[in-house]
Amino acid sequence: MSKVSEVRDKLYRYVAPNYAPLPFVPRVAKGEWIYGLAEGNDGSDGWRAVLDLHSNYSATGLGHNPPELVDLKIKRLKENRIVFISRGAGMIEELAVLGERISHLSGMDMILPKNAGTEGFDLALKAARLWGYKVKGIKENRAEVIVCNENFHGRSLAATIASSDPRVKERFGPFGAERAFRKILFGDLKAFEKAINKNTAAFIVEPIQAEAGVIIPSEGYIREARRICRENNVLFILDEVQTGLGRTGQLFCWQHGGPEAMPDGMMLGKELGGGMNKESVFVASRQVLELLTEGTEGSTFGGDPEGCAIALKALDIVSEPSFLNRVEALGEEFVQKLRTIEAPIIKDVRGKGLLIAIELVPEVNVRRVWEELFRAGVLTIKRHNAIGFSPPLNINEHNLLVYGFNKIKKVFENFSPA
Repeated sequence: MSKVSEVRDKLYRYVAPNYAPLPFVPRVAKGEWIYGLAEGNDGSDGWRAVLDLHSNYSATGLGHNPPELVDLKIKRLKENRIVFISRGAGMIEELAVLGERISHLSGMDMILPKNAGTEGFDLALKAARLWGYKVKGIKENRAEVIVCNENFHGRSLAATIASSDPRVKERFGPFGAERAFRKILFGDLKAFEKAINKNTAAFIVEPIQAEAGVIIPSEGYIREARRICRENNVLFILDEVQTGLGRTGQLFCWQHGGPEAMPDGMMLGKELGGGMNKESVFVASRQVLELLTEGTEGSTFGGDPEGCAIALKALDIVSEPSFLNRVEALGEEFVQKLRTIEAPIIKDVRGKGLLIAIELVPEVNVRRVWEELFRAGVLTIKRHNAIGFSPPLNINEHNLLVYGFNKIKKVFENFSPA
């Protein structure tokens, strides 16, 4: 039995089948390259080099094993620096510095650390409700939060209730808390204004709907939504787990709308861990986060010293203006090249920075295209009816614009839907 077959058999025997992975066993990774065993047409294993334009949905946004972060981790381990300690047992210096750094970069006041982006959504939801009751004066158990159709805020039960995707919701009910959400069309400001009432605590929205296929709202949407929230005493909270930390060519996606678009709160994650740790934070105004006093919220691993130190180093890299300018320019060039591909299966190409998608015509099987791209040596993201690209932000230009593009072009031009 080949190694790929052996791993597949064990996965489906001993691990819940909530993913349907490619026939690939990754072993080594560096930068934008992943090396591992892949299954050939004859069923035997072969060593494969794959160009990673997936980046774990941006979690490895600085590439695999980035040298600056690897060196920092090794140095801390050699010095026997503490890796983990409960926040209740001691004051974590690295967390204090991380809070200060994110506050200065975002213009907001405070952070609360977690581990994954979906935890950030749950926390934002709790914080919004608490603010609604204690500050806005909403009657107990009446608070509502407005979200958008086709959103993706994770896979917790709260995020599932907030979702409009029937595949995510089916047979996970009952959803007694569904009345706590009002769902509107993404990008529709009139629908948003109409949905607001005296019990509305917050509007939680992605500045670009990444998972839905990189759906980009009209110019000024985020800025106008923020204005509507301010005028109606509603918290404006952005889910920047996939769009933040340089992915769209600005440190935070909302910054494309100028300072008037700055939210009351924001979830960050993925890239914050630099591909080395699992880190996320909810950053918000003092008025919101000071309500979360001892006992109201916590996280066993959130805010660990090593993770915070790595997050600080990652922020040093992605916040550099020259780094962000390169991301924006490289993304624009890649989108323009993708638009030159003449293939009947392509419906649209869109993107912001290095968050990009090729939308397919409805009759095409997205998984088949995704698998063909992998066989050609390119790892991409399967997003609803689109093929997504979120390459490392520091990817080599030739690897993206020449090597990667030529592979992508060939697959799309030769793909047969039949």
